[in-house]
Amino acid sequence: MFIKVTKSGSRRYVQLVEAYRDGAGRPKQRTVATLGRLDQIGDSIKSMHDGLSRILGVAPLPDAGNGTARFDSSRAFGDLWVLTQIWKQLGLDRLRAVLRQRTRHKIDLEALLRIMVFNRLCDADSKLGAVRWLQTVSLPDLELAAVGHQQLLRTMDAVVEHHAAIDQALVQAVKPLVSDDLSVVFYDMTTIRAEGLSQQANDIRQFGMSKEGVIARQFMLGLVQTADGVPLYHEVFEGNTAEVGTLKASLQKVLDRFPVQRVIAVADRGLLSIDNLAELQAMRLPNGQVLEFILAVPGRRYGEFAELFEPLNQAAAVANDPEIVGEQTWQDLRLVVAHDRHRAAEQTAQRDQKIAALETQAAQWVGKLDAQDAGVRGKGRKLSDGGARARFYHAVCEAHLRRIIRVDLKSELFTYQIDEQALALARAMDGKLLLVTNVPDLAPEEIISRYKSLADIERGFKVLKSDLEIGPVYHRLPERIRAHAMICFIALVLQRVMRLRLRERPVPDVVSPERALAMLRRIQTHRVVLPGGKPVMGVSNIDAEQLTILKSLQVEKPTAAAEFVNL
Repeated sequence: MFIKVTKSGSRRYVQLVEAYRDGAGRPKQRTVATLGRLDQIGDSIKSMHDGLSRILGVAPLPDAGNGTARFDSSRAFGDLWVLTQIWKQLGLDRLRAVLRQRTRHKIDLEALLRIMVFNRLCDADSKLGAVRWLQTVSLPDLELAAVGHQQLLRTMDAVVEHHAAIDQALVQAVKPLVSDDLSVVFYDMTTIRAEGLSQQANDIRQFGMSKEGVIARQFMLGLVQTADGVPLYHEVFEGNTAEVGTLKASLQKVLDRFPVQRVIAVADRGLLSIDNLAELQAMRLPNGQVLEFILAVPGRRYGEFAELFEPLNQAAAVANDPEIVGEQTWQDLRLVVAHDRHRAAEQTAQRDQKIAALETQAAQWVGKLDAQDAGVRGKGRKLSDGGARARFYHAVCEAHLRRIIRVDLKSELFTYQIDEQALALARAMDGKLLLVTNVPDLAPEEIISRYKSLADIERGFKVLKSDLEIGPVYHRLPERIRAHAMICFIALVLQRVMRLRLRERPVPDVVSPERALAMLRRIQTHRVVLPGGKPVMGVSNIDAEQLTILKSLQVEKPTAAAEFVNL
C-alpha cells in the first residue's frame, strides 16, 4: 500500500492505494480509502505518520520549524590530541593514581594538571586565562563537567604535596632518552621576574640582579639538560641565591635519579670558584667513578692567565687559522683555551670605539669647566665638577669599562685616567674562551665543542620564557611558585620530546614544535543542531600536511570515534 494524491477539478485528495496483480498476472491498483482533501487533513496525516512510525520502530520526522540549522563555534582539537597522546606515551597519565585526592569533592587532579600543562604549550596564560581558554578547545580523553579557577589552584597545591612522585614519573618518562654509557649534561641558571609587593613566610621572591642587568624581585631557576636538550631536573632557588652554590646539589640529584655510567657536566662562567672545583672533584657517580666536568672560566680570573697565554697570543698574531686552540695546566686541571682571531679583532675595535667616545665626551665637559672657570658663559645649565664626574662614571659603568677607565671619585675636580695595564690585559683576552676540565680522554677541540653545545640549554630557557611564558609570575605563595615552575618544566619535557621526533622525521616548513602545534590546531571539532533534531558533532578533515606531522610525532590521527568534551 502507498499514499497517492489525486486531483478532481481544482481539489486534491489523499487516497490510500493498494497495488495487486489480477488473475492474468497484470499489475493493478485499487483505492482502499479516501483520507480526505489535502488542504484539510494536514494534522491528521502527521498523526497517522507518527503512529505508523511507532509501530514500525522508525524515528518520527523532526519538526522542520524554519528549516535553519544552528552551528556552534568550532573548537581547536588537533594540538590537544597530539599532546594527549604523547602524554600517555610518556606514561604521565599514571599520575591520576598518584594525585587522587579523597575529599567530598571528587576532582580529577591529573586531568587538571594536564590542562595547565597543555595551556602552557598551546596558549600560555594565567590560571584564570586557562579557564577562558578552555571555552575555545575540545579536550580529548577527559570526563570533566566544568573547570574553575579554584580547582586549578587546588591542583597546584597537590603538585607540591606530591612533588616527589611527579619527579619520579618524569624520570621514568625521560629515562629512555638518556644514554647509559656516556651522558653530557648541561647546567645553567636564569632569573624569573616575580610581581607583587607582599611578604610571605619563607618567601623565595627576593631582590637580585636579573639576567637583563637590573635589580628586580625574582626567583632563580636551575635547569639540567642532556646534550639533546632533554630536561632532566629543575630546582627553584631564592632570587638572591649565588649561582656557584647550586651546581653540586643539582648534579647530585641527577646522579641519584639516572644510573648512568659516565657523566660530563658542562656549566657556564657564573658557576666556577675554587671551592666549587674542590667539591666537584670529590663527587662520585653511583658506580664510584669521578664526576667529570667542563666549566668556563669567569673574566675576573683572566689576570691569573696573562703570562700563561703569552705564547698563544704570539702564535695567533702570525697565524692564518681563524681559531687557535691551546692547553695549559691550572690547579692540577686542564685549562683549555680557544682564540678566535676575528672575534678578538671585533671585541678590540668595539672597546676602543667606546673608550674614544667617552674620552671625547670627557674632553667636552673639561673644556666647558675650564671656560666657566675663566668667566666665559656658555649655553645651557652651568656644569659642576661633581656633576660631570657622576655623569661620566655612570657612562663608564654602562659601557662596562670601570676596570679600564678609572674615575677619581674622591677628587674635588673632575679627573680620570686610563689603566693601561688593565687595557692590555683586556686586549690580550679578547676572542678567548677559557675552559677548565678534568676530562682526560677528550682532545681540546672536543672539549670546546662540548661547551659550545651549552647554547642549547639557553634555547631551553628561551622556550620557558617566551613560548611557555614562565614569567612574570604573579603567585605570591612559595608553594604556588614552585608548582608553577613544575608545570612549565613538564611542558618543556613535552616540547623537547616533540622536537626530537621532528628532528628524526623532518617535515618541510615545520621547524619547531610550536609550528607543528599551530598547524595541527586547524584540526577542529564542530557541533551542529539540525532543526528539531539532536546535536551532531564531528572532527574536521585532516589534510596531507597535517597527516605528515602526525606521523612524524608518532601519533595516530583522530577518527570519528574520538572522544572529547567541550567545557
